[in-house]
Amino acid sequence: MEKLRVGIVFGGKSAEHEVSLQSAKNIVDAIDKSRFDVVLLGIDKQGQWHVSDASNYLLNADDPAHIALRPSATSLAQVPGKHEHQLIDAQNGQPLPTVDVIFPIVHGTLGEDGSLQGMLRVANLPFVGSDVLASAACMDKDVTKRLLRDAGLNIAPFITLTRANRHNISFAEVESKLGLPLFVKPANQGSSVGVSKVTSEEQYAIAVDLAFEFDHKVIVEQGIKGREIECAVLGNDNPQASTCGEIVLTSDFYAYDTKYIDEDGAKVVVPAAIAPEINDKIRAIAVQAYQTLGCAGMARVDVFL
Repeated sequence: MEKLRVGIVFGGKSAEHEVSLQSAKNIVDAIDKSRFDVVLLGIDKQGQWHVSDASNYLLNADDPAHIALRPSATSLAQVPGKHEHQLIDAQNGQPLPTVDVIFPIVHGTLGEDGSLQGMLRVANLPFVGSDVLASAACMDKDVTKRLLRDAGLNIAPFITLTRANRHNISFAEVESKLGLPLFVKPANQGSSVGVSKVTSEEQYAIAVDLAFEFDHKVIVEQGIKGREIECAVLGNDNPQASTCGEIVLTSDFYAYDTKYIDEDGAKVVVPAAIAPEINDKIRAIAVQAYQTLGCAGMARVDVFL
């Protein structure tokens, strides 16, 4: 039987470039190579697309703090439309192997925010995961929270800052509404990039400035004290949720280094040590959130307990 050819698009220009490299490595290591051929489509930090050698595509692959995309001599160009050869070598115009489906593994902006999904949709390249609208809605924390709130799901209280209104809302007003501690986050970033925990006015000013370095919109969120529970949701029209796991932290909060650099910063316990009825309720909430946001394929849903 002919193998399905899977194109893995990874890397990218966002602040989460290195996280994407780790995700690509996880997929390449785990995929069943007796059933699938892998084509690695790496995007460098300048936005240039390359065809990478699957046997030698990363530098410092086992060091999350210094992992990097190995330079490739083959730059990629894409021919839109339903052509026999959709991908070509940008240097010589020669066709490259066709792909049957794309795994879009670019993290952050221009990857998870609907941009890449829109490009793949226009180019008639099938891909896994959520489509343009759901990807964009899930990337923007302000929009995500509003949609979930309107669906009747509990969310952490928050306010939204823009560059236009940021100086019109004082720290005293924020503290009065949300209390302390606060979490200040770029609206359109993942992996806890640009996120700060705030317990004072001085920290707040620094945190807001940092968050605006990564996005034009910032959310300020009430700190929620509780256990962090997660579950996977798989499917399209009739999605199903996995059993729950728990993220157990040894640090102050689930920061970037805790997630990706410090091996002892957190551990995931599966199944979570919670009562069966709580497990079932969280799974139901996860499916409701997934459907509210229009997700498809797969997602991870996190809740506080």
